Order: sequence, then C-alpha cells, then structure tokens
Amino acid sequence: GIWSRDIRYKSNLPLTEINKILKNLESKKLIKAVKSVAASKKKVYMLYNLQPDRSVTGGAWYSDQDFESEFVEVLNQQCFKFLQSKAEAARESKQNPMIQRNSSFASSHEVWKYICELGISKVELSMEDIETILNTLIYDGKVEMTIIAAKEGTVGSVDGQMKLYRAISPLIQPTGLVRTPCGLCPVFDDCHEGGEISPSNCIYMTEWLEF
Repeated sequence: GIWSRDIRYKSNLPLTEINKILKNLESKKLIKAVKSVAASKKKVYMLYNLQPDRSVTGGAWYSDQDFESEFVEVLNQQCFKFLQSKAEAARESKQNPMIQRNSSFASSHEVWKYICELGISKVELSMEDIETILNTLIYDGKVEMTIIAAKEGTVGSVDGQMKLYRAISPLIQPTGLVRTPCGLCPVFDDCHEGGEISPSNCIYMTEWLEF
C-alpha cells in the first residue's frame, strides 16, 4: 500500500484533487483505504482485491486498531487448559516416567485444532497465531517447548521439524507483563524511542495501562 502523503509527493497534485481521485477510485472498488496499527491517523491505500499485511492490520490481535486484550487472555487460558489436560492424562496413564513425559507434549497443530474446534474466535487463526500465544505461556513459565525431527509431510511440521509444548508448574508466579501489547505487536522490531513508532506515543500501551 501507499500513504496519501506519498501519493501527493509523487504526483505533485493538490490535496483536494488527490482526495477527489481517491474517493472516485474507492467508489468503483478499484482501491480501498486501510488504517495502519503503526500510524492510526494515516490511511494506506491499496488495490481493492489485495489483503493487507499483518504488520498493517495487526493480525488477529487487533480489531479496528484496538488491541484485543480480553481475546488474547481467553486464548491464553484455553491453550494452557488444553496442555494441562494432556499432562493430566499422561500422569493418569500410570506409564513409566519417560512415556508419561513424552505423551504430555502436544504439537502446535494439535493446540491450533483444539482452539478452532472450540469456536471461540470470530477471526480465522493460523498456527503461527497459536504459536504466538504459546510463546507468551513460555515467557510466563507455564509451558516449555521442545523441537523434534519430523518426517516430511507430517502434519504440523515445518522444514522437517516440529514444535512440541507441554504444561509445567511455574517456579515463580508470572508478573503478567508478557501480556502487554508489546508481546504481540506486529511492528515491535520497528519500535524505538525517537522513531515514528515509539513506546512514548504508543496508544495501545496507554490503553493497556489504564485498563
């Protein structure tokens, strides 16, 4: 996509003329305006049939540029609940400790499938989205991850590897800071003090602190 400011700069047309042209193209469904989570006051224009990148929309964690903290928390709880049930079933199997440990793991694909079957999300979640949630559980000390080799074509494997997760007892109580908008921000790598995207002007952090 491209910002209207850049269109004006490259075309050398008056702003009123540019706005008129853009509205005309929008009415014909040739282009569409998308608001970026990185710069909420700026509109990005792109071809109508294209889907904006996650770095623009914020992906599943944002709705109308608002960080969906409650939705993230629900997913966090449900993912952990599923892994806890796997661990409990493994303990009740009365197998030897090694078999119990191995059977307590679940792949990110299994967790993704469980969340999809629950039907708690109004948006389509990818396995990458679920792995992001699982990462927050790892940071909380509630879950551990291991990577194993997998045969080519195995469901949930990527490049011959598969990520497995299991619930563990946290050594200390988590602070909850890992659930700040920063933990799921699609433009985290571009955020720095003094830049266009910075902690001091982040509206999502302000809203989270007020919450």
